[in-house]
Amino acid sequence: MEKNPSTKSVARYGVRIKGLLGLAFVLANLSWLSGCGTLANGRGWGQDATPFPSLSRLGTAALNAAIEPGTLLPLAGAIFFQVDKFDKRVSTWASKRTPIFGSQRTAFTTSDYIEGISEAAYGITVVATPSGDNPGEWAWAKAKGLSVGVAAIALTEATVDFMEKETDRVRPNNKDDLSFPSAHAARASVCTTLASRNLRYISMPDGARTCLRVGFTSLTLASAWSRVEAKMHYPSDVLVGMALGHFFGAFLNDAFLGAEEPKFWFGVQSSNKDLVVSLNWLF
Repeated sequence: MEKNPSTKSVARYGVRIKGLLGLAFVLANLSWLSGCGTLANGRGWGQDATPFPSLSRLGTAALNAAIEPGTLLPLAGAIFFQVDKFDKRVSTWASKRTPIFGSQRTAFTTSDYIEGISEAAYGITVVATPSGDNPGEWAWAKAKGLSVGVAAIALTEATVDFMEKETDRVRPNNKDDLSFPSAHAARASVCTTLASRNLRYISMPDGARTCLRVGFTSLTLASAWSRVEAKMHYPSDVLVGMALGHFFGAFLNDAFLGAEEPKFWFGVQSSNKDLVVSLNWLF
């Protein structure tokens, strides 16, 4: 029997709290989780966040976000799933067999649980980044840095909401016409992208950083697949959601946070006869 809206809301809230507390317990007990100190350049994380980045930085950040694997690979996958009705065939198989989660109901519930863990992961990395030793400066830097992440999440959700209403794609279970793209996959993706970006500034062993990044990617993939097994979305829906979340997370973080210089940038040199456009990168 279908639960009433209030019961669903309470259950969903409880699942998110469990995810937050579980991840916080694990990470808080790691000795390297500390938000004091500063970055290598002597500044605090979030201290240089700005609402008015230069046009050059905006363009570079947008390009970087668009060409990163986290954006390109899911989009390529979504296109692939359009071949020979592969999208619908995989959706039918996954929702009937439910090979990972065992049932559509479990997959549906787990998608909320994973979403909560993804949000918690981002929040904990915000606290863990070094933002200075002065309490007042620390709090102000955290607030500025967090505002960038909140804006990325809000922009992702607004874009997904707009696309869902404009595309009118019916869900695999015929419940409504808000199938494309997946909001769950997009939210998980933007949160884990932001969390992964924050790991750059947290002092920890390289192996631990790599493991966490793999874990964040796994969260996004699990969130996406759970929606397919729950018969709420087609594979292309969740893949586009993942791409949107990664793009907005990477773009806003790199453009507005101001914690480091971009990895890629364009250079233009002209002479009387030639115009040379180059793509440069740091490694």
